[in-house]
Amino acid sequence: MLNNTRVWLAGRYYKLLNSIAFYPAFIGLLFLLISYLTISFDFSDAGKQIKGNLPPYTSLKDASTARSIISVITSGVISLTVFSFSMVMIILSQAASQMSNRVLNRLIGNRFQQIVLGIYIGTIVYSLFLLSTIRDIDSGIYIPALSTYLLILLTIFDIFLFIYFLHYVTQSIKYEVIINRVYIETRKKLEDTCELPRPATELIELVSDAYVNANSSGIYEGFDTQTLLFLADDEDCLFYTLHTPGTFVLQGQPLLQVSKPISADTHDKAARGLRINDSESIEENYAYGIRQLSEVAMKALSPGINDPGTAIISLRAMAKLFAYRLVNFPDNVVRNKENQVRILVQELTFETIFKKTVLPVWDYGKEDRSVQDEMHHLLTQLQSISSRPGMGRLLRTVTLKREQQALG
Repeated sequence: MLNNTRVWLAGRYYKLLNSIAFYPAFIGLLFLLISYLTISFDFSDAGKQIKGNLPPYTSLKDASTARSIISVITSGVISLTVFSFSMVMIILSQAASQMSNRVLNRLIGNRFQQIVLGIYIGTIVYSLFLLSTIRDIDSGIYIPALSTYLLILLTIFDIFLFIYFLHYVTQSIKYEVIINRVYIETRKKLEDTCELPRPATELIELVSDAYVNANSSGIYEGFDTQTLLFLADDEDCLFYTLHTPGTFVLQGQPLLQVSKPISADTHDKAARGLRINDSESIEENYAYGIRQLSEVAMKALSPGINDPGTAIISLRAMAKLFAYRLVNFPDNVVRNKENQVRILVQELTFETIFKKTVLPVWDYGKEDRSVQDEMHHLLTQLQSISSRPGMGRLLRTVTLKREQQALG
């Protein structure tokens, strides 16, 4: 039960954390708490004493003046928020049309943008809550003057933050910045997955008719290791993954092969331990990040965009990932605490990833001289790291194409 709950929470944690509304909503609630604490201090004995000792030219004793200050600040920060949201939407629209809608998660999940929007929303929440506490009374000491001064300081900070936000947005819209974000995230997952200095041993083929089927249709992205290890130890069996991450499977189709028949309860628990989602993520599958770079390159080389420069930047990022993958390999077995093999994992081979990502880019850009030259340059270097038949064939094709164009 606990394992199933943990798997359920893990699947929704990523979606929640990468939602564009998560950080703004959290920061807004934080500012609401801050407003309550500052206003409480304003009306406390210590706050009254501080306000009573303020110089006459800095004291705020008129309720209408306080309302006017807060109202102006509220309307101004709302305008900043609307403009900032509009800029984010423009970036998302441009990235989807010019690059690939698969890179939108990199922009939507950008922490800095979310924090900036959260601070704006928090300032609005703070000012509205503060505005509701002002009353027309005889003694100005009951006006939340200290909280109003703090709101003024927050507004000044928001203005400078908005100026930096403009600079940040103009930089983040650059294609090389977006491509680099995809590269960094993919490289991190690649390093976590491929830790062996040499290829893993060949998988043991199971001779069994026992399978665990998918309980829903979607994209298979892996499994919860702790759940399957616990079940394998409990049943004293082996699990064998029949598909690689990123494979679309239909409900009821086999996903795991089991070394021996298992109980119906274990079958259901194992099925719930499989990660089947509606969309892919780099956090679960590094190959998806390489495919994103490939899609960006193909979109840039399409007749409607015709931007070989962006395609070359994507190819260079892919080449750096391939250079690491050529000399580092994923493990294809999972062992329990007693070092017994319990799960056999199918991993994407280098040749499969290369075929699915680089060859389509070559098909799109083989008539472009700059793409030909860059492809030849990158493939030559990759071949010097580790010779692979697929790369060798493509390198010969690229070389022949360059020679043909050079002759006429």
